[in-house]
Amino acid sequence: MEELRVIISGGGTGGHIFPAVSIANAVKELRPDAKILFVGALGRMEMQRVPAAGYEIKGLPICGFDRKNLLNNFKVLYKIWKSQRMAKSIIKDFKPQVAVGVGGYASGPTLNKAAAMGIPCLIQEQNSYAGVTNKLLAKKAEKICVAYEGMERFFPADKIILTGNPVRQTLLDTKISREEAIKTFGLDPSKNTILLVGGSLGARTINESVLQHLDLIKAADAQFIWQTGKYYSAEIAERLKGENIPNLVVTDFITDMGAAYKAADLVISRAGASSISEFCLIGKPVILVPSPNVAEDHQTKNAIALANRDAAIYVKDAEAPATLLELAIKTVADEQKLQLLSENVLKLALPDSADIIAKEVIKLAERK
Repeated sequence: MEELRVIISGGGTGGHIFPAVSIANAVKELRPDAKILFVGALGRMEMQRVPAAGYEIKGLPICGFDRKNLLNNFKVLYKIWKSQRMAKSIIKDFKPQVAVGVGGYASGPTLNKAAAMGIPCLIQEQNSYAGVTNKLLAKKAEKICVAYEGMERFFPADKIILTGNPVRQTLLDTKISREEAIKTFGLDPSKNTILLVGGSLGARTINESVLQHLDLIKAADAQFIWQTGKYYSAEIAERLKGENIPNLVVTDFITDMGAAYKAADLVISRAGASSISEFCLIGKPVILVPSPNVAEDHQTKNAIALANRDAAIYVKDAEAPATLLELAIKTVADEQKLQLLSENVLKLALPDSADIIAKEVIKLAERK
């Protein structure tokens, strides 16, 4: 059997990186001999996260178009040209039999060059609304793995496979009980617990929603775990000085997300695709506050897709500071509502995504 060589490209946010690493791990499970090379964007999160997961990564000097200042785009065009050349030489050196794109800047030049060099390509689209890079690559891809129904409006129907989004395996493997999980945060297992997370970089709106209602938190019968994001942690520590709130645990980053989800009776989160896939698989009741600062407003579309099925509660970003905390405190005390949300979100789960995608990747490579 010939050695299997796979290039995986993309990144930019945790939402692209976690699925990419999950796919790599699943390929390795099926074919331990596989050589896997990642291609990312220099200066973005993947350049740290991928080596931490045990894989080699090469960086391209690529970035997105500047929609506000059009003159800056001469620089962008030069970077795209340079990235295309670098991608070509990376592919020549590594000689992959298959290329996988997970969305994000770097996957554009890498998959364009791979397709031009006759290497079969597979793309994975995490959102219910396809990203620009993936829409452009769809013509060249042989297979398109999606997480939502109805993606024929973006992609050729005969290439689509409904696989779901690969999630962080550690979340599904958490053996710890709810009680133990709550104790690791120093909280009281007999109380309802609300977890607030703003994605890998933090979310200003969710943070403001808390800061503006500390009185509600102090008076609440529930307790709170609040991940502020590293970006906002110093400012928040400053604003909480002198406040004594025993039912509020504040942290800039939670490493063991499995324990945090286990501890929570209700989660407040952005509506990124990988987060949503995680809630579906573990059956967590969630209030979604979509970020308005993302391409094509895809988070709002993700959130509405769930809210329409009573599988999540949707709160608009602009309304969150005024209403979010009061709604969360009311919801977490409503056993029936939590039960309903949990049952409905579980129905949307697509398990074994990484495995299904990995098998498609290997099939394409063997055809080559």
